Formats: sequence, structure tokens, C-alpha cells
Amino acid sequence: MAVHDTRNQCGRLPAAVPLDIAHTTRLSWELGSRVIDDEESTLEGQWHRTEAGWMLSVYRVTNHTDLLQVRTPVGREQFYGVTQSEFESAVSTLEAADGWQRAD
Repeated sequence: MAVHDTRNQCGRLPAAVPLDIAHTTRLSWELGSRVIDDEESTLEGQWHRTEAGWMLSVYRVTNHTDLLQVRTPVGREQFYGVTQSEFESAVSTLEAADGWQRAD
């Protein structure tokens, strides 16, 4: 009998991003870029890590879904889908984290 590990079904945020969100879905760069460029998507907030060059942008893409765009120090973009309620519960951790500042 095969055992399935459900952790592989979710995309983990990079360790540098101080958000504790249990359920994330990793999107391809092409899909994530297309979603945030859609006229229905709205930028909800941006944070950056002052010394390390990380950037986090949060887009509202549906009534219940946010898309996190993580830009690494070398400019690579990664996209993660999260529920709006989970992000709102976790954002206080991000705002209290050392080295992270809201950019907008």
C-alpha cells in the first residue's frame, strides 16, 4: 500500500518570508504573472526585507483568494495562492518581523 505525503501538494513559502500559512499552492511563473496582470487583480500590499533584497507583494484575485508574489534577492519571482482569511491571520507576524517593512 502506497503512502501519500500531502506536504508535496502544497508549495512552501521560502524561509526568508515570515508568514505561517498552512495551505499554499505554488503556481508557475507564467500562470502567476498572468493572474496578477489581469484587470480584476488588485495590489493589496507590498513588504520588503530591508537588508536582504526580498520583496513580497499581495494581490487580491478573487473574493476569497490572494496571490503572493515573492521576489528573491536575485530577482526570481515565485507565486503562491492562499486564502484571504489565512493571509489576514498571518500578516501581523510579517509586520512584526525584524527587517521587514511595508513598502506602500
